Amino acid sequence: MVSNLPVPVADTGDTELILRQVLQDVLGLSLERAAELDAESGLFGHLPELDSMAVAGLLTELEDRLDIIIEDDDVDGEMLETFGGLLAFLAAKRSDS
Repeated sequence: MVSNLPVPVADTGDTELILRQVLQDVLGLSLERAAELDAESGLFGHLPELDSMAVAGLLTELEDRLDIIIEDDDVDGEMLETFGGLLAFLAAKRSDS
């Protein structure tokens, strides 16, 4: 039986699940749409819901739920370009804290 669930991006524990939940809560993505995101899925510039105004809300919610601090210098286009890029950034932040 073939699963429609995406292959986990990496061994990121619950970070991936939390990221998907935050994308649903902050951007209003459906459960199905959030579940379809994989490492190469585009975010900023690809999801109409993720505009420059939504970025601040998204990052603030991620800080709160993951108990991390995202510095202004950390935020760049590469980090927000893909789901996998954002997930890798968040996993690294969590391992540093």
